[in-house]
Amino acid sequence: MRTQVGIVGAGPAGLLLSHLLHLNGIESVVLEARSRGYVEARIRAGVLEQPVEKLLNDSGVGARMRELGLPHEGVNLRTGGRDHRIDLKALTGKGTMVYSQHLIVQDLIAARLAAGGDVRFEASGIGLRDVRTDAPYIVYEQDGKQHRLDCAVIAGCDGFHGISRDTIPASVRQSFDREYPFGWLGILADVAPSSHEVVYASHDRGFALLSMRSPSVSRLYLQCEPDEDISKWSDDRIWEELSTRLARDGFTLQAGPITQKGVTQMRSFVVEPMQYGKLFLVGDAAHIVPPTGAKGLNLAAADVAVLTRALTAWFRTGATDLLESYGETCLRRVWKAQRFSWWMTSLLHRFSSHTPFERRVQQAELDGLFGSVAASTALAENYVGLPLIL
Repeated sequence: MRTQVGIVGAGPAGLLLSHLLHLNGIESVVLEARSRGYVEARIRAGVLEQPVEKLLNDSGVGARMRELGLPHEGVNLRTGGRDHRIDLKALTGKGTMVYSQHLIVQDLIAARLAAGGDVRFEASGIGLRDVRTDAPYIVYEQDGKQHRLDCAVIAGCDGFHGISRDTIPASVRQSFDREYPFGWLGILADVAPSSHEVVYASHDRGFALLSMRSPSVSRLYLQCEPDEDISKWSDDRIWEELSTRLARDGFTLQAGPITQKGVTQMRSFVVEPMQYGKLFLVGDAAHIVPPTGAKGLNLAAADVAVLTRALTAWFRTGATDLLESYGETCLRRVWKAQRFSWWMTSLLHRFSSHTPFERRVQQAELDGLFGSVAASTALAENYVGLPLIL
């Protein structure tokens, strides 16, 4: 079988790329190792930058987001029992949208299937071949049969643990990596959020985050050890610790049934180059950010926007300049998001290596942020999202 663009991975990056390419008259086939049910139920990010929200709306897949999503015009930083609200709307004229990633995936799958798109789930043994030539292809197995997909271009959208990045020889790749000395213990709970906006809390016992996925589902996190044993955390213990770290006069944390819990590793990672021959890395296959800045899904969407523009120009006119500069263009935004995510993480978390001096400096930086319109504006501009293509 032959197509124009072979896409590995049916997460939000691969599906959005396939959708946008379709709107520009470009054929694609999406290959996904997991089942459709698994992909559509996988809970991940939930805060969309304004440019990404606009991209989904402009491309015709934003109807359910507009109905169910939660627009946010501010975000709250909490420390020492007091809040500082970053008024995103007043400072930037923009806001964010809380809408769960798994719903975006459902919306995109529905759109691709409605348009006759080719999304192949449970495709195992995926391998990328001849990516340095003008005739790359993908091999995979499905329903007990071996298949070959010939294509002009391959987009590796298969995440941090996928096979696409390793297709680039180690002698060519350069990785930039930082692992943080803590993780996040995250829960989903069937309870209305205790705040109508996200709350980031810096506490002597560690960081906590109050977020949400819908008016009736809360998403909350606690800083923990990177190898935390989740079995030692009963529901009561989790709620007690959250209440302690999120405490503020006049605030009551509402508890409810916990439906999901797990530990997220914290790391910063970038691989360069993001392109190798006719293989282009997209999203988590090329970069990971700690979730503190809510940038992972948004960075993937920005990569998709850059690649869609480049592929559209190439297939329509034969122009190669945008394809050749794909990685360079993406990395300008990637490194800005890495800096912001690293800064937010460093500002709000307790590090076991911190001396008393460093802890006081950290608190002074928070206090300075609270008292500075300029500093609050810089945070707001990064939080609502830089332009997709810089």
